[in-house]
Amino acid sequence: MGGDLADVRLWAGELEAVHERFVHRFSREEPRQSALAYMRGLVAPLERKNGWTLAEEAGHGGPDRIHRLLNRIDWDADEVLNDVRDYVVENLGDRDAVLIVDDTGLLKKGVRSAGVQRQYSGTAGRTENSQIGVFLAYATGRGRTLIDRRLYLPTSWTDDRERCRRAGIDDSVAFETKVAMAKAMVRRAIAEKIPFGWVTADAAYGFSKGWRFELEQADVFHVMATTRHDTVVTRWSIDHPVHDLFPALPRQKWKRRSCGEGAHGRRIYDWARVEVRPWHREDRRHWVIARRSVSRPEEISYYIAYCP
Repeated sequence: MGGDLADVRLWAGELEAVHERFVHRFSREEPRQSALAYMRGLVAPLERKNGWTLAEEAGHGGPDRIHRLLNRIDWDADEVLNDVRDYVVENLGDRDAVLIVDDTGLLKKGVRSAGVQRQYSGTAGRTENSQIGVFLAYATGRGRTLIDRRLYLPTSWTDDRERCRRAGIDDSVAFETKVAMAKAMVRRAIAEKIPFGWVTADAAYGFSKGWRFELEQADVFHVMATTRHDTVVTRWSIDHPVHDLFPALPRQKWKRRSCGEGAHGRRIYDWARVEVRPWHREDRRHWVIARRSVSRPEEISYYIAYCP
């Protein structure tokens, strides 16, 4: 019990230290305290997290103070993001860190929340009424967290400027694909000299040859998931399908390896790699990597890597 209490005090003290990093972004005491209460609520073990439950956790009589913080008080979320990212780099910064791009669906009711529409949500695993956020995570051996984000606005929103204005979206905000958002976040991390060694993303982003080429031109090492129909340059073809590189590989080229712990124990797969793009600088390589299920060998995922 004493250890648990010490952990709680440590967490509470560190949360206040994070809060001190950006408290100057708020001009009055009420939003400063509401911001701290909001943060405490987000890390609390609440089954549901909304204005009411966060207010209850903070001991407020109702959600008005939390709603004012999020909807009406004037503060710059990007400036607060910069403060938090500086804190992350100070505590987790690592030249071998991995930047991870992914999106997630935020289930919503109604039609007024910015960017909401019926669209595929990975959270739900189906098409639902939702917002989509594109996120950049920072992962190291000491921990992981989010350091950037973008709200995806479908054309049903960006083509309707009056609807955007009602949701507080400026006329200057144009449609951007999720890949364009991912590019912008990684470019920003590079420009601001965030220490990292690798970028990775799933096939929704990794299939983009243009983005992979941009990362290569910046000499950013990456491992990107892609689809079986993606094509690469080999010694034999300039448009070689990635799935066609592996059927002829001898059995000994496949290596059984774990890619870490999962919800049901160690995740074991068979892996193979084939070098592609034979014309490149001497100290860099390009690979297509295949990950094959042990129990269902017909299930194969593909990745494209650029690395030392």
